Amino acid sequence: MDIQNHLHGKAILTINAGSSSIKFSLFLVPQLNQIIVGQIDGIGGDASFKVKWSTKNTEETINWPNGCKPQNHREALSCLIEWLHQSVNAVEIIAVGHRVVHGGQKYTAPMIITDAVMQELETLMVLAPLHEPHNLAGIKAAQESFGNIPQIACFDTAFHRTHSFIDDCYAIPRYFYDKGVCRYGFHGLSYEYITDRLMHMFPKEASKKVIIAHLGNGASMTALHHGVSVASTMGFSSLDGLPMGTRCGEIDPGVLLYMMQHEGMDATAIANILYKESGLKGLSGGLSNDMRTLENSDCLEAKQAIEYYIKEVKREIGALTALMAGLDVLVFTGGIDENSVMIRARVLRDMSWVGIELDEESNLAGETIISDDHSRVLCLKLHTDEERVIARHTLELAKQEMALN
Repeated sequence: MDIQNHLHGKAILTINAGSSSIKFSLFLVPQLNQIIVGQIDGIGGDASFKVKWSTKNTEETINWPNGCKPQNHREALSCLIEWLHQSVNAVEIIAVGHRVVHGGQKYTAPMIITDAVMQELETLMVLAPLHEPHNLAGIKAAQESFGNIPQIACFDTAFHRTHSFIDDCYAIPRYFYDKGVCRYGFHGLSYEYITDRLMHMFPKEASKKVIIAHLGNGASMTALHHGVSVASTMGFSSLDGLPMGTRCGEIDPGVLLYMMQHEGMDATAIANILYKESGLKGLSGGLSNDMRTLENSDCLEAKQAIEYYIKEVKREIGALTALMAGLDVLVFTGGIDENSVMIRARVLRDMSWVGIELDEESNLAGETIISDDHSRVLCLKLHTDEERVIARHTLELAKQEMALN
């Protein structure tokens, strides 16, 4: 590729390690120009490795060294690093930034990862058992592969640590709060990026009462006032709030008691149902967790799954508006919101009571402003970029670390 012959200098690598995947991006410093974005999927099974260069619109499938597919995150990251060395060997990676789902009550900002920080993060795995172990596995693999360059943890919960006690607590005995049982909220890196874009694009509106809807395979909404998170639909875990691709969203705790007492299900079985078999997948009768598939289906179950999803999004808009005693800006972001004209239109239909008037043509065209001139609430569609947030924080902290050393 021609781009390989022109890449020189230093770069930040960002890593987002999931249960069976690793998403990554490479940013040249100091401008943080993104030159590569890629993903390794299916780790431990039929793994695939795909990358996209900034100068090309098509994805490239990378062949595994010796045809050996990685069986764990360490092997996958080793393949990634080998590929980076071969493909961009004139670029020096000076720091690695990691998305870490849970920062607990302590971590309210990105942190340089030390042995002490790692020990504390390992204690948080009980709070996010399906995400945190893989995040930490990615960190350990990167530490082994890159040696002593700075490794930075960026927490999805940090954005919401501005909540008051009343906004974070549950109505259970208070000692549970002291043990960390509270509403954390997630998708914080996405919300941080959108908040920053609002400040630059619509500075007057950004300081008012804002709801951001991050709707994708994982989904949540957050309310902001004066640019600060004041409430989130997600709570103690990433199960709460809106229905998602395979996660249930809000559910009566009595349903869980029923599963245990009358269905004989243990915690593992219940977790599998709530995390992997519910949401759009469960409501559609197992058809799909992908909104695109459901939109293209004529079956009743698919239509009902969409109806339920839209109803819950509308309800949360109403609830968050009530908490702030008003609404000035509504932002759609995330895979579903950015790509589904139909979901945006149906969510905003019959919302004049809150001051929303949709511009059908702007929505159909995928424009940034999708509310009409008569709408009291400004409605926007904005692309989110969590990797860029990670890269920015990583560069800032890496500079501090290198200056200290």
